[in-house]
Amino acid sequence: MTESGAGPTLVLVVAVAVLVGCGVILLLERSLTRILLGVILLGNGVNLLILLGGRSGGAPIVGTGAVGQMSDPLPQAMVLTAIVITFGFTAFLLAVAYRSWYLTGDDEVPDDLEDRQIIRRAGRNEAGAVDHGGEGPDGDPEQVDPEPARRRLRRGKES
Repeated sequence: MTESGAGPTLVLVVAVAVLVGCGVILLLERSLTRILLGVILLGNGVNLLILLGGRSGGAPIVGTGAVGQMSDPLPQAMVLTAIVITFGFTAFLLAVAYRSWYLTGDDEVPDDLEDRQIIRRAGRNEAGAVDHGGEGPDGDPEQVDPEPARRRLRRGKES
């Protein structure tokens, strides 16, 4: 905020723009690590934007000063809530990235070829798309065999 409390300074507005812009660019990448960093940057940029919307002033404690000179507590409460939500979402994305790395050996999001086949078949009005992949032992789709990724990692260590 400026000295008079009239509004945000240009530096803070540029910081919001840079954080949000870099966050969006990173979200469009195929690597889950970069997507995770994009979520963090985007969350921080939006939190700063919310804080810029509040009125600056003294602590919002009743009885310590004039009401017109107190800061607005609502943006602060919203930012605290957003921080908790962003932290939870970051933890979830971190777990997804680790699981992807564990199963495939990298954290890049591959093209989903089955979705492309379904779209092509729907365009040709073919019925009965059969799921041929993604199933683990005993036909359970939740149990994916991580052995191919482990073999690939072992081959990389031997080279």
